[in-house]
Amino acid sequence: MAEPGRDLVVPAGPGLPSGATVPAGELTERFSRSPGPGGQSVNTSDSRVELLFDPAASSAFTEPQRRRILAALPSGPVSVTASEHRSQLRNRAAARERLVGILREAVAPPPPPRRATKPTKGSQRRRIEAKKQRGQTKSLRGRVTDS
Repeated sequence: MAEPGRDLVVPAGPGLPSGATVPAGELTERFSRSPGPGGQSVNTSDSRVELLFDPAASSAFTEPQRRRILAALPSGPVSVTASEHRSQLRNRAAARERLVGILREAVAPPPPPRRATKPTKGSQRRRIEAKKQRGQTKSLRGRVTDS
């Protein structure tokens, strides 16, 4: 779990063979009042969390990883908000988890391009036979005439 107030650890995965650690100084947390239900003390505590991270100025990623992140994410700092929990601490952890997911998805390399292949002779024959069978079934649905 990503602990609030500490360095953000991005575990190893596609595009990050040894993982990465974003220093806590590169993360900015802002707090505000959370909308929604709450009870007697509703809207009195700043439980909504906005986590900001600027990948362009980060030292946590190598240059190829940073280029891939900047290409995948919109320009400027990445903003993640969390307000689903009533506790600020839980919202901070949720925002950090979301940021980890966004960074892992952005740094992953693109999938390999599709190589076009031809259908086999057998699959072509089976397809034509199935079409003929369906056509024959439908032709038998017509009106019956006495001849």
